[in-house]
Amino acid sequence: MKLTCLAVPSSGGGYHVPASHLLELEGLRLLLDCPVDLSALAAFAPLPLDTGPGDVGDLIRAVPYYRSPAAAAAAKAGGVDAVLVSSATGMLGLPFLTRLPSFANTKVYVTEVAARIGKLMMVELVEMHSEFVRYYGSDMDGTPKWMEGEKLSKLLSSLQKIGIEDEGNDLSPLMPLYSGVNIEECMQKTQPIKYGQEVCFNGMLMLKASSSGLELGNCAWSLKGPRASITYLPSTVFVSAHALDCDYNSLKENDIILFSDFSSLNVMDEDNENLGENAMLSDDSVLRDDGVGEDDNVQILCKNDDIAEEIERISFICSSIIDAIKSGGSVLLPIRRLGAILLILELISETLHSFDRKLFSGEALFGHVELLKEDTLSMFPHLYSKALLTAWKEPCIVFCPDWSLRHNTVVHLLRRWHADKLNLLVLEQGVDAELALKPFMPAAIQVLECSFLSGIKAGKINPLLTVLKPKLVLFPEEMKSLCPLKEDAPWSFLYYSKGKTIEVPNTREEFELRLAANVALGLQPRQLDRAIAVARLRAKLHLSNGQYMLVPPKDQYDDQSKRQLLQWGPVDADRVLSALQEKGITCAFGTDDDGSAGCEHSILVTSPGDALVKMTPERTVIYCDDQNVTKQIYDAIGSVCNGI
Repeated sequence: MKLTCLAVPSSGGGYHVPASHLLELEGLRLLLDCPVDLSALAAFAPLPLDTGPGDVGDLIRAVPYYRSPAAAAAAKAGGVDAVLVSSATGMLGLPFLTRLPSFANTKVYVTEVAARIGKLMMVELVEMHSEFVRYYGSDMDGTPKWMEGEKLSKLLSSLQKIGIEDEGNDLSPLMPLYSGVNIEECMQKTQPIKYGQEVCFNGMLMLKASSSGLELGNCAWSLKGPRASITYLPSTVFVSAHALDCDYNSLKENDIILFSDFSSLNVMDEDNENLGENAMLSDDSVLRDDGVGEDDNVQILCKNDDIAEEIERISFICSSIIDAIKSGGSVLLPIRRLGAILLILELISETLHSFDRKLFSGEALFGHVELLKEDTLSMFPHLYSKALLTAWKEPCIVFCPDWSLRHNTVVHLLRRWHADKLNLLVLEQGVDAELALKPFMPAAIQVLECSFLSGIKAGKINPLLTVLKPKLVLFPEEMKSLCPLKEDAPWSFLYYSKGKTIEVPNTREEFELRLAANVALGLQPRQLDRAIAVARLRAKLHLSNGQYMLVPPKDQYDDQSKRQLLQWGPVDADRVLSALQEKGITCAFGTDDDGSAGCEHSILVTSPGDALVKMTPERTVIYCDDQNVTKQIYDAIGSVCNGI
């Protein structure tokens, strides 16, 4: 087994850009996640260029290229057999691959919800990108001019500012965006599955997705083959405020865990330490009852402190939004986290409505449903839709998906609102605010940088491993200090780093082999002793659903009479002599046979033909030129031996 880490999240990008890996297992090559890093868009100037006072001198004025190290590395490897996707963002780079001839037979596995959200995100990205294409024209022929000379140096400088440092200034991960046709081709190769549903790939591996708790549709993967069982663990939240809780029970006792949650490297843990004690749902002793015993480690994983801290952050964001609206300003939220958007909408609706009456009236408890009914909350496909222009009022709150501040709606609204100090821009931490806002300077708009829960906290890693009980943990080298190896831990660590291939040792010295029912029923065992019975078996080795099986061969109804007996144990010379004589064969012991145990015995046959039988404790040999006589002697010996 081999593992190559293709890409790790840039600073603050673990949610939007999950890590990706290439796993070689049982002769198969699997790609684990294929995201697009949209933070590279900060190096490009937004449109339109002729409005606003912003300085775009150092930014690239061209159709943007999009960065996907996973897609570039997988294409360089020459293809993969399958892709396992853990989130909607983890599939944004797939059309880069599926449009290549070498990926014509590649299968993509993703949860149903993540597939639907991922397709919407890809279509949305193509639609936003089309604005650049309309302005500059298509830029698909040859290498763009901005990839040369001084402009290239500026690009590399911009990429380093946002935490992207490719060794040797390799620009191969930067590529032109795919088309809507490429998206449809990609979705045709996709097999959506449900949580807990097992699927068999190539007869070799059984694949199962389990909720990771981070976002709607996000999952951890369990891969089970004949000689290994692996857990692929991306960013995970054990108790979620808006998605299905992490189903860690389905991941227990797999041999290997590939730990791919880099969120502990983010500033989240520092923020968590500085949180106040008055969090909503603040009782850390409150546990969710999921049928697990009162094990201390399970209690640590099931604490709702993550929900409490997340809701406290979102409550602060909501209070800032309400304050801005009350002061007459508008609010822009370029956030791409669906769960965070839903929580913000719910808390805002709580401010506007009383929910007590709904508990007993049978009405929907979701606040945004009420806002939709009242036309307080509206959805529009783009900024210049007729319905939006008709309904537009300020102050207002606008959610839009482009956190890079380079596409479509967010650009036009920032041009409109950047100079008013009453307005509010909510940015996620990890975005380089100075570079992102450069085209809109000077800006008076208030900027609120916020963080959201993106995965496992460092303090929960060891309790998780104790519950899952792996034999080997594949762990990021750069997180080594966050999770030191416990002296009494039954598992070992093998550390990986970006761009390096590591050999993963076998964790099983042997593997199970199953007998098909019709093969087992055809066995005719002979008892050797009280504990052991032996039977002759003729079968074919077959691999099915990740298990080796012995099944009947195609020509299973062969002539049993033509089989030679398989015999074992020493031969009793006296019994052989009696058996030969019973068959009418004239024979006697040789003159040099003293009859002592453990020595060679000889039997001379004189009729119906000449033959010699020599017997030792290790072997018996028949010397005869006549095949018929040989057959009679062989049958006589077989009658007194243990054979099958």
